Amino acid sequence: MSLFHKMLASIGIGAAKVDAKLVSERLMAGDEVEGVIEITGGHIEQEIDHIYVSLYATYTVEVDDRKTTGHALIGKWKVTDKLTISVHEKKRIPFRFMLPIDTPISVGKTKVWLHTGLDIKQALDPTDQDYIRVEPTPVMNAVLAAMETLGFRLHEAECKKASWHHRLPFVQEFEYVPKRGLFRGKLDEVEIVFLPVSKEEVDVFMQIDRRARGLSSLLAEALDLDESHIRFRITSADIPQLSQKLSGLIQSYC
Repeated sequence: MSLFHKMLASIGIGAAKVDAKLVSERLMAGDEVEGVIEITGGHIEQEIDHIYVSLYATYTVEVDDRKTTGHALIGKWKVTDKLTISVHEKKRIPFRFMLPIDTPISVGKTKVWLHTGLDIKQALDPTDQDYIRVEPTPVMNAVLAAMETLGFRLHEAECKKASWHHRLPFVQEFEYVPKRGLFRGKLDEVEIVFLPVSKEEVDVFMQIDRRARGLSSLLAEALDLDESHIRFRITSADIPQLSQKLSGLIQSYC
């Protein structure tokens, strides 16, 4: 009977189950993630080598004009070492870790989730998946709000495959189009990428795409010469005058 139960447990039938419960599912990059992992024993006693929590996010991969969705590992944390779970036993194991500062914001099609797993040799590992909502830091939120103040509207926000990021296989792009105000008619779009340094500081990569006018401008557009790329740092001290700062930067490239 025990051998039969072991065989079933090896394919996940009657094996231990895992359920992660978070204190909060709305978090900001740089916040502490806190929760409890609940393990319920199955029909047999099982040895768990370790428990781990992984953080994933979706991103878009474009190949030959076809878009597919990739899953990127943002971070992985070991919660416990080896332990034994008895038949129908219940264990509650608290955990906490810092949400990486470069975790993408939950906006548009971007999904972020925690994957909790039990590492059990010669058996199908029990897992649990919990989606979280990642909010922008105050500095990032101030940049996004300033763009709206300047008459831009968020057209698209998407994590896209990129090889130049220092750690992750993607960057999160915020694409803005001018709908009113000073830049309407002058620009096609402005794209923004955040590389957060901390909750109080963020490096901003901005691509300014000028509207083509006349034959020479059309040629420049064809050669991508109408695009300007700039990088600058925004801190919490910049927030009160942020709209004016961004307006001046963008105007200098119109």
